[in-house]
Amino acid sequence: MQKKSIRDIEWAGKRALVRVDFNVPMEDGAVSNDRRIREAVPTIWHLCEGGASVVLMSHLGRPKGRDESLSLAPVAKRLSEILGKPVHFVRECIGEEAEQASSSLKAGEILLLENLRFHPEEEANDPGFAAALAKHGDRYVNDAFGTAHRAHASTEGVARLLPGVAGFLIEKELHYLGGALSQPERPFVALLGGAKVKDKIAVIENLLPKVDRLLIGGGMMFTFLKAKGYGIGRSLLDEERLDFARSLVDDPKILLPVDCVVASEISDEAAASVVLADAIPHDQIGLDIGPKSVEAFANEIKGAGTVVWNGPVGVFEKKPFQAGTLGVLQAMAECKGTTILGGGDTAAAAEQFEFEDQMSHISTGGGASLEFMEGRELPGIAALKDK
Repeated sequence: MQKKSIRDIEWAGKRALVRVDFNVPMEDGAVSNDRRIREAVPTIWHLCEGGASVVLMSHLGRPKGRDESLSLAPVAKRLSEILGKPVHFVRECIGEEAEQASSSLKAGEILLLENLRFHPEEEANDPGFAAALAKHGDRYVNDAFGTAHRAHASTEGVARLLPGVAGFLIEKELHYLGGALSQPERPFVALLGGAKVKDKIAVIENLLPKVDRLLIGGGMMFTFLKAKGYGIGRSLLDEERLDFARSLVDDPKILLPVDCVVASEISDEAAASVVLADAIPHDQIGLDIGPKSVEAFANEIKGAGTVVWNGPVGVFEKKPFQAGTLGVLQAMAECKGTTILGGGDTAAAAEQFEFEDQMSHISTGGGASLEFMEGRELPGIAALKDK
């Protein structure tokens, strides 16, 4: 990794201002999934054990101004339970009360600031707001990969004011995602799913020269099937991207589904059937890849040295359309190479079917991992100190 990390700094007597990604699901005022909190623990422990006092900051949800239902207080409670030590919490992220709380911390103590997005200045990357946040630390650590593609006050602004380094989570994300793009073990296979072609155009353009095989599933596959001249019934179609799909359908690296699961509606009770990809009935919607496609995809994945997967291959949230995503997860688990999942829905599928421990790496950032795979520079990482 070309960026400095927390390993490269002496922490004794320093205040570490750490951007974490604690944007976690909440239910009835409590954290319902703590994966993102747990991902930050190695960095927090390293700083504490190195003699730093640790000031954590994060956003939660999309509040419009102050919204008590999106307070980070329950997150502080859950983090304290995970660490087995107190986590102080202050109901503001800037100003006198917050500064008092951060400046009175002793070595090894932890403070979590209130939701950054209670202030619109956070997303606006307001210099004054970044300066107010910077008062909480001597050194800055970014460990929030999920927001690294956003130039916000807490991700990019603060890194201009304090010496900034990467935490262990960002280091891990760059190791796996960066390694896959620059020095993959071969064969290098990428699987792209999800709904829309337009969301994946830049990823396809960046990956196609690098991969040995590009598998296409999910809602976006129907635009490619249409580009081959097939009827796709009532399936999702990105009409504006048809020419783009036509320019790629005959590329020998690209593998499209040969069959798919169709139904007349998207529901748990839908009567689903398997049809060939070139024979989708006009009144049906394609909602998953079929068993022959699962087998073909699985063969490519199992033999791969590196696999990157972003976007489910079907509407896995509904029972009749789970088999494709489940089959791909099974193949990923059996692959002896490096298996990397993009965040978002792909990570959610791995969790739902309990495959998360069988992958080499699951990214904590859906949008960030997508932009990284597009070959774009992420502002929150670009702002950190080079080695």
